[in-house]
Amino acid sequence: MSRTGGCLCGSVTYEITGEARDIVNCHCSRCRRHTGHYMAATSTDADQLEISGAGSLRWYATADVEYGFCGECGSTLFWRTLRRPGYVAIAAGTLTPPTGLKTIAAIYTDYASDYHSFDPDVPGYPEDRPNP
Repeated sequence: MSRTGGCLCGSVTYEITGEARDIVNCHCSRCRRHTGHYMAATSTDADQLEISGAGSLRWYATADVEYGFCGECGSTLFWRTLRRPGYVAIAAGTLTPPTGLKTIAAIYTDYASDYHSFDPDVPGYPEDRPNP
């Protein structure tokens, strides 16, 4: 199944041409600050992600993670880690429905903000989930 998506203004669009992992919600402090809440993301191999409008795509890098966003409208789009080259996570809210995906886990739940409540039907992990 091919999946598409893009930013708010349409400057950056993408297509996932291969498999996409089901959604994982990350509550770590960096994901919270990057998204303004938590990162709900799917992922795929980088060679299975075709990006159009890459001239508008900007990357913010930390020591081990890069966050991709639209330089025009600011939409959170991607993240990738230097520990897993060839892997890219895609912000689930930027996917065009229907996605065919479901939320399978919440990670770094100990770092969630105090206002947040969790879905009891989604398994939660205080740190990373086993065998991500």
